[in-house]
Formats: sequence, structure tokens, C-alpha cells
Amino acid sequence: MKELDDIQKRLIEEIADLHEVPVGAYNFRANSELAGRNTTANIDIISKTDKSGIDIKIKPGTRKESVHIPVVISASGIKETVYNDFYIGEDSDVVIVAGCGIDNCGNQDSQHDGIHRFFVGKGAKVKYVEKHYGSGNGAGKRLLNPVTEVYMEEDSYMEMEMVQIKGVDSTDRKTVAELKAGAKMVVHERLMTHEEQYAMSTYDIALNGDGSSADVVSRSVARDKSYQKLDLCVKGNAACSGHTECDSIIMDSGTILAVPALEANSVDAMLVHEAAIGKIAGEQLDKLMSLGLTEAEAEEQIINGFLR
Repeated sequence: MKELDDIQKRLIEEIADLHEVPVGAYNFRANSELAGRNTTANIDIISKTDKSGIDIKIKPGTRKESVHIPVVISASGIKETVYNDFYIGEDSDVVIVAGCGIDNCGNQDSQHDGIHRFFVGKGAKVKYVEKHYGSGNGAGKRLLNPVTEVYMEEDSYMEMEMVQIKGVDSTDRKTVAELKAGAKMVVHERLMTHEEQYAMSTYDIALNGDGSSADVVSRSVARDKSYQKLDLCVKGNAACSGHTECDSIIMDSGTILAVPALEANSVDAMLVHEAAIGKIAGEQLDKLMSLGLTEAEAEEQIINGFLR
């Protein structure tokens, strides 16, 4: 194990809201090396032997426990792919906090591709938080390409908070989910791009069991010359319900492409989609500026509230 330096500690604060070593299970990864690990009586973390990554095994009935698995990169030129598998036991109720922070002050690109698979047991509840953050003044890019696969058993519940609001030059996020009867998934995505950043976000959610449901809400802001694409598909394969909502603010010379799709393969599938792309309303700016804010300050207030 290696000790975290000040830059790496700052990155962990940004992506995991950790100011000290957390209580419970955790696995810290820094510059492709293990930087700290702790397990509990109910949560075990095991290094893979065939490839880079870990297995996180949560015993059935585990409640009010958490797992933190942040990844930080503070050296230019590192490129890695990590495979993490989560096995969440039946009737458990846990919080999992992941994410990656890259500080690149060099001339070479730094890249982290995290492939996460979740096997959520019957009746289990999971809150999953994944934050991405980039910093550094080097010419090298900060690249993040997460893949998330979720397989949910009967009557399970998963809430996902996916956040990227600063410093990532390019990201290609893929999320795939399969839900059995009575399973429910809730997704909140928040994204902001600026300068010439690129962000691709793809969701493919299959509602396979009666009573399954999915609620996916994406909010994004594209500034400067940045580009965003949201490709979101919910498939109703049973007596299920699905709702998706895509709300975006476009600024400067940004580009946003929303590609919503609903696929009903059952007469009892109820699927709804909402989408809106637009600029900041002038009356919102006028109201805040009448309170003494500059136009730039008013824009920031509106954006912060929108992405909250």
C-alpha cells in the first residue's frame, strides 16, 4: 500500500466527500496502486487474480453499512482499465460510493476506464454514488470511460447518482440494466461540460419482470464549445412502468444531442419520456440581477440550482 499525497487527498474529497478515513469498508486506489483497504464482518473486498480490479461481497441482511472505492490519478500518462464486481446479498441495505478524480499537470493523457457490475439480490436496497472530476493545468487530457452493468433480482431497489461537473475532457459513459419482477431503479444524472469537452452518455434499461420500474432523470449544461450526447433507451418487456426525463441548458456555442427511445414489447408496458433543451430564460437573469448580482453571477446561481 502507498500513502496518499496532498493532491490525491484533495481528489478524494472532491469525488467521495471524504475528509478522513471512512468508517466501514473501503478500497483506495491511487496511480494504479492500492492505497488503503478495510473490510468488515459483513463486507469483504478481494483483489482479482486474473485482471485489475476487486470483488466486493456484501452478506445477506447487511444494513446501514457503506463501501467507499474512490480512484485517483495524479500522474500524467497513466492509462488503466479496472474491473469491479459487487455482489449485494438478499435483504441488505447499503451505500456504495465510487468515482474517479484525475489531476493532470503534464503533457500526456491520463485515463481511467472503470467497468462495474452489480448483482443485486432479492429484496436488497442499494444507493450508488459515482462522481467524476478533473483538474490540472497540463496539456495532457483527462479521460474517463465508465461502464456500469446492473442485474437486479425480484423486489430489489437501486438508486444511482451519476455526477460529472468539472474538468473531464472526454467521457463515454455506458449503463446497462436488467430488472426482474418488482425491481425498481432510480437514476439521477448531472453533467456539465465546458471549453471543448466531449461527453457521451448511453443508457439501455430492460424491464423484464412484472411490476418492475425505472425512473431516469438527466440534467446537463453545455458551455463554450463543448459537445454532449444522451442516448437513452428503456425497454418494457412486461407489465412495467418507465419514465425518462432529459433537461438541458445550452450556452455559448455548445452542442447537445438528445436521442430518447422507448421500446414496448408488452401491451402492459407503460413508458413515458420528457425532453427539453434551451437557454437560460431572460426573466430568470433579470430577477437575480435586480437583486444586485452581475449577469455572470446570476448565470452561476441558475446553473447551480439546475444541477442540484
